[in-house]
Amino acid sequence: MTLHSNNQQQMSQCGKTPREFRKWLGSEYHVDDPPRLVLDKLEKIGFRVLTMTGVGQTLVWCLHKDTN
Repeated sequence: MTLHSNNQQQMSQCGKTPREFRKWLGSEYHVDDPPRLVLDKLEKIGFRVLTMTGVGQTLVWCLHKDTN
């Protein structure tokens, strides 16, 4: 699973491994856990899934975290 984020602290809670290059929306991280486990970890730190779609053989989840 690959994650994109600007927050390294949040990604470390997901067991991320940073990649060497940067994307336009932030850094890219590789996670060895299956998507369901990563989504559960993100939910525990306040994220919720807004939507999900498939693009070819790729799945894309859009998540949101309230700043309050």
